[in-house]
Amino acid sequence: MATSPADLKTRVIEYIDEIGPMLIHISQSIHANPELAFEEFASSKLLADTAEGHGYTVERGVGQLPTAFVATSANGSSGPTIAFLAEYDALPGLGHACGHNIIGTAATGAALAMQAIRTEWKGTVKLIGTPAEEKGGGKAILAERGIFADVDAAMMIHPGAKAMVARGSIASNALIFEFYGKSSHAAAAPDRGVNALDACIQTYNNINALRQHLTPDVRIHGIITHGGKAVNVVPDYARAEFSVRAATSDESLEVVEKVIRCAEAGALAAGATVKATHQRHYAHRIPNPTMARLFAENVGAVGETVVAPDANERKGSSDMGNVSHLLPAIHPYMPIIDPGQGGPHTPEFAVAAASERGNQALLRAAKAMAMTAVDLLTQPELVEQAKAELAAVANPNAAWRQMRFFGE
Repeated sequence: MATSPADLKTRVIEYIDEIGPMLIHISQSIHANPELAFEEFASSKLLADTAEGHGYTVERGVGQLPTAFVATSANGSSGPTIAFLAEYDALPGLGHACGHNIIGTAATGAALAMQAIRTEWKGTVKLIGTPAEEKGGGKAILAERGIFADVDAAMMIHPGAKAMVARGSIASNALIFEFYGKSSHAAAAPDRGVNALDACIQTYNNINALRQHLTPDVRIHGIITHGGKAVNVVPDYARAEFSVRAATSDESLEVVEKVIRCAEAGALAAGATVKATHQRHYAHRIPNPTMARLFAENVGAVGETVVAPDANERKGSSDMGNVSHLLPAIHPYMPIIDPGQGGPHTPEFAVAAASERGNQALLRAAKAMAMTAVDLLTQPELVEQAKAELAAVANPNAAWRQMRFFGE
């Protein structure tokens, strides 16, 4: 007689409680040793080694990314493939102020729990290590390079101030502008120079003038990363980075075109030239209703109270959005701090990511993800239902899906 899903869920809960001290130690280790995008060598190795030590077959450096990995456990040739996604990169100067130590460890804990009941389900479970969410788009790169091609459903969690399962995200684009002028002595021969920094600053001003003609959901923010080397030399090179966001991918691309024209106008006014690079695109996230419902039920069963997002919930962006357009996916939030105490990308959030409350969120998240995987693997019709929901809303011909940012 087959073991019931309810009994399997009890077993994964008990197993995660058993390995809880190990998971907390892993999370604390990653938190204490923050690594930036594409440099997460120790964090990636720690999670991959842990999965390998529990019977997973691990492929490292997947998608031509040295700190990406795929850990796989299969039981039979039939059944769906369910993936837990691990993040582990940190922020410059702030460390794990987005709680990626919790994200990566919770995904690993869920994967270990599924391995502990491996004989009870049919299909494949994967733990996919995805670097550089903060700057670089590891999931977007891996998606373009086919790493998710055989995955039927994917999930991860993100620390926050509330437990939410169906919150989406806004689309985001990374732009780099490089301005080229002509150097000259700033005092003796300024008329012979072409000031690239002027072109860069004029671009900034043009974008500020553009804001009054944009919808309230649009966010444009940038920094000047290079403005010259000496005050008495007309700068012949300047560089700026901008992020352009909007509610949907298509809407964000329309704004990108306008922002590029701002840079072209700034260069033209200064007599310089500009090279615009559209570095990456994070699509708006599509939370899958079936998976969100299952996760809400499961996380509630382990003691977390789920709330609906506010009507005007402020949102960020994530490369999980790209994945969510390709296959059913969820990106629930787990509270590690109270609302108003300091959100992601703040020092307060970095402290919370290593707190007792953060540890509790880690274990609850691992349990809820494993329980949701039990639902999907033991009732594969739920996976088909989730796929049908995605097919009804995703646009395979969307402009951003025709763009290639990272190549093969």
